[in-house]
Amino acid sequence: MPEQSGNPDSSGAEVKINDYNFEQEVLKSEIPVFVDFWAPWCMPCRMMAPVVEKLADEYKGRVKICKLNVEEAQNTAGAYRIMSIPTSIIFKDGKPVDQLVGALPIEEFKKKLDNVLG
Repeated sequence: MPEQSGNPDSSGAEVKINDYNFEQEVLKSEIPVFVDFWAPWCMPCRMMAPVVEKLADEYKGRVKICKLNVEEAQNTAGAYRIMSIPTSIIFKDGKPVDQLVGALPIEEFKKKLDNVLG
């Protein structure tokens, strides 16, 4: 059971992605993918950790929930012009279809995910 410490890296429910597995895990995914761009020093990112964990539980099997540490995956963060964190991008069929910036209520993320799922 993952600890509830607010550490964005503590949960096993999300897929950890980086510059090396981004294409396979996100762009080639059969299902929509929610990518949380974060950094360990970012307080709003830490506040988002339990929200992302809940999304991973609620959308299991329908949406792949991924976390990308922008410090460890600078190439990918740069490619998607991540200027502020937390930023979340929803991908479908290998393309970004929606983006949210900031630590938002879970309802905002669910509304966007439900739209992508139809």
